[in-house]
Amino acid sequence: MPLIGYARVSTEDQTALPQVQELRSAGCVEIVEEQASGGSRTRPVLARVLDQLRIGDTLVVVRIDRLARSLSHLLEIIERLEAKGAHFRSLQDPIDTASPQGKFTLQVLGAAAEFERALIRERTKAGLRSAKAEGRVGGNPGLKAGDPVAIRKARAARVESHFHKLNANADQWVPEVRRLRPGLPWEDVLRIVNSGLPSEAQPWSLPRLIRAAKTFVREGLLPVTILSRATASDKDDRLPAIVAGIKGADPKMTLQGICDRLETMRERTPRGRSKWEPSSVKMILERAKKLGLL
Repeated sequence: MPLIGYARVSTEDQTALPQVQELRSAGCVEIVEEQASGGSRTRPVLARVLDQLRIGDTLVVVRIDRLARSLSHLLEIIERLEAKGAHFRSLQDPIDTASPQGKFTLQVLGAAAEFERALIRERTKAGLRSAKAEGRVGGNPGLKAGDPVAIRKARAARVESHFHKLNANADQWVPEVRRLRPGLPWEDVLRIVNSGLPSEAQPWSLPRLIRAAKTFVREGLLPVTILSRATASDKDDRLPAIVAGIKGADPKMTLQGICDRLETMRERTPRGRSKWEPSSVKMILERAKKLGLL
């Protein structure tokens, strides 16, 4: 299984060479480097690596602190990897999610994190009750006073929180947007994205998907070309483009699987029927190959 190494340093004065050498010795076939603060969750290189990992891949770091500085952030990244069928390994820590021992360690860490969150909630509630009893009102004094610095900080915190939420489920929409835009209109991309979501996931709306894409473009995680006007194409090329997009998202998907996706999208057959047959999909895939879409 491919091992993908991730090396991080905090400042330009530091060098990632020792980490790179250790990762290479561990058998990593690809190693990426990033210069960023460990406390920041907005790390473009790490986000891109997480987006590109596939089933069976393993993200490898020298130490846990190279990946995350907080337990909650570490568990969040590992949950995202597990959702994609990928694994995580730290060379100097007893964590390897591909092994039973590593999974046990992860469960212990998760229990500790939940206990820590419960303690924080209880302390917060106690503090609020005490403040209320003393007649003190909560809130940010700077915001109440209209302080520009406080307003800028609050706005920046909201932006980072919004990016963090988008990044948590980026694997559900970023690959499709990168692959299908601007070749397909946003409406078709939206239907393809929503048809591939887990049953418990909230479907995307068109404005929300476009706003998310614009955010990732600003962060340099998606090319600006995806925001261009959809490429004008012959009407007969629309179905091949959609089927090629579905097949490109999962090359191992069967013809029947593509049929099911098209029916979920309520996409009509060339003859206007709602029920798809594998033979029809096969014909459209062959046309997509001729058009250079696959």
